[in-house]
Amino acid sequence: MAAATDGGGLPLLERHFTSGEVVRDVIMGVSDGLTVPFALAAGLSGASAPSSLVLTAGLAEVAAGAISMGLGGYLAAKSEADHYQREMKREQEEIIAVPDTEAAEIGEIMSQYGLEPHEYGPVVDGLRRNPQAWLDFMMRFELGLEKPDPKRAIQSALTIALSYVIGGLVPLLPYMFISTAQNAMLTSVGVTLVALLFFGYIKGRFTGNRPFLSAVQTAIIGALASAAAYGMAKAVQTR
Repeated sequence: MAAATDGGGLPLLERHFTSGEVVRDVIMGVSDGLTVPFALAAGLSGASAPSSLVLTAGLAEVAAGAISMGLGGYLAAKSEADHYQREMKREQEEIIAVPDTEAAEIGEIMSQYGLEPHEYGPVVDGLRRNPQAWLDFMMRFELGLEKPDPKRAIQSALTIALSYVIGGLVPLLPYMFISTAQNAMLTSVGVTLVALLFFGYIKGRFTGNRPFLSAVQTAIIGALASAAAYGMAKAVQTR
């Protein structure tokens, strides 16, 4: 009986989600984009600032936040790539300098999977005949490092920055159409909470967590952030 396949001919049981890094960047950008400008707008509204000022400050924060978050994503991915290159160079030197020691480490790794020397011996010999495969094996199974995508740093920066902008514009939309900051804030609260619930649900689906629990947790975090900012603005205003 033939195995069921998807539209591309791949067995259904072999389909795996492989875009974890992109999803992580989107989650990071959107979650911060929804909560930080939301808290800022709520805080300024609590200080009785006009909608135009709240909108201007919010847009400035979205721009600065997108640049900062994107730069952080770029540096993190670049540091990861640099670390991989350093470890690969060190491992390559060890394979050349102490090949017997490195070969013994292959056996130790294989034994952790329940293989006996007579079972993993041919594998060790095969890897020793192929230095590049040997290096790749040691990087992955000894050091636990995956070779990063050379374009990862730029992709991470752009993904996080764009996600931050998209998330950050949501709580600011009411201030574009409602002149009274207090009324705009109430609308922003409703719109943003709906967005947080939706985003939390989608995040839960992609990360394997319970979607409804993820939605509630994300909404609570955003609500607490905005409430704290609003309360501090009110406290400062009364002094």
